Formats: sequence, structure tokens, C-alpha cells
Amino acid sequence: MRSTRATAAIARLNTRSDGRHFLMALTGAGLFKLYERIDASDVELSAPLQLDEFVKLVESMGPQKVPRVTKNEVAFMKQLVKKDQLP
Repeated sequence: MRSTRATAAIARLNTRSDGRHFLMALTGAGLFKLYERIDASDVELSAPLQLDEFVKLVESMGPQKVPRVTKNEVAFMKQLVKKDQLP
């Protein structure tokens, strides 16, 4: 189903945004719209968008999750920098 990516993006946005609730709607033309529920009413946040544009918009909203970096990744990045500096 093509709306799975959009639904997953909305779910991630809702987990990142405490105290806010976002919804999506699928139009008859197959386009996606973003809404926010405020005081039992839905406020439209976007115009109808194609799937890729909609997911990109949703992923850019709200607080961004900081990627987890392990000690091994840090050590590897240091090695890459050292190798680049050699003549």
C-alpha cells in the first residue's frame, strides 16, 4: 500500500512532538494533506502533496532526532581523517 510510508512518517512525527497530534488525509486524487488536531478541531498545515513531497515535509517538521553514534563509529571517523592528511 502506498500510504504506508506516509503513515509511518506521521507516526514518527507524533512520537517526536510531545503534546501535539498530527493527522494525514488522502484526497480522492491520491494526494496527501497534513493536519494538526488542536482543541478537537483539525487545522490544515499543507496543501495536497504527492507521496514523496509529503514524506519530506513531515520528516522536516518537529524536533529532529539526533542520530546515535557508537564508539566504534567515532574511532573509524578519526581513522578516516588521519588517512586523508597523509601525503
